[in-house]
Amino acid sequence: MNNSNLVTLRVWGDFACFTRPEMKVERVSYPVMTPSAARGILEAVFWEPQMYYLIDSIRVVKRGQWISIRRNEVTRVISLDSAKTWMHSPEKTSPIQAGGGAEDGTQRNMLALQDVEYLITAEVRLTPLAQPPRDNLAKYLREIEGRARAGKCFHRPGLGMREFAADFDWEPDADAALARRARELSQPVPQANEPLGLMLYDLFDHRSRAAGFRWLTPDEEARQTADFDQTLTYLKKGEQTKRRKEFASQRLRSTSAAIKPAPLFFNATLKNARLDCHPDRVLSTTQGGN
Repeated sequence: MNNSNLVTLRVWGDFACFTRPEMKVERVSYPVMTPSAARGILEAVFWEPQMYYLIDSIRVVKRGQWISIRRNEVTRVISLDSAKTWMHSPEKTSPIQAGGGAEDGTQRNMLALQDVEYLITAEVRLTPLAQPPRDNLAKYLREIEGRARAGKCFHRPGLGMREFAADFDWEPDADAALARRARELSQPVPQANEPLGLMLYDLFDHRSRAAGFRWLTPDEEARQTADFDQTLTYLKKGEQTKRRKEFASQRLRSTSAAIKPAPLFFNATLKNARLDCHPDRVLSTTQGGN
């Protein structure tokens, strides 16, 4: 691992719920943030198909307190086909009846965390889609730092769940930030080891990350345009103009393939307020380590 490729974000929020997958109905949180939740926060700030994050460690600044919440949820979800039908024929669709006592509503309990704060440290790597020298680590490291310092994000990151919004800030040194926050909060940094048991690592193997989505190369875009131009050869000028407008609005700029989720777990141990998460250290080779 190259330490120069590490980035650190400090994240905090009023509530968090890092749901245990073994709980089928009621939502019960892990006691600390999971690596998959940390990855989601970083990708909300910045992500491109040419790079990816490997979570190195999660430092726990504030563990938070357990809180029980009773919520109104729904038993059905809106399918893509239903949404398309509603766009053209609203009368042919039946809306989901949400809320307490509604036909599709139900009440469920949640065991969540209140008032949490973490330091996420991750290694930035390039995927096989990167095309040097245009795509390089220095470029992405500058972009991540600039966006984090300015508070910019593609979508608001959440602490396990979208409704639990996370605030974030850039930190140049994780250990220094942990010591500083301990002084500001007038609390000592825990020194003891605490086994947390089996914890979800991620639902997707980072080694297959590049297979799911990629931008077309300039050569592929040029070939697509050339193939389209050939279809216009014998058309009238007005029809050519119409086809070009359709092509401009519908042309492919990326390709994608579905990746089947495969949950990965690891034995989590909190040591000196630090959860080691790097896959090369906590996962076996068959699970996703290198």
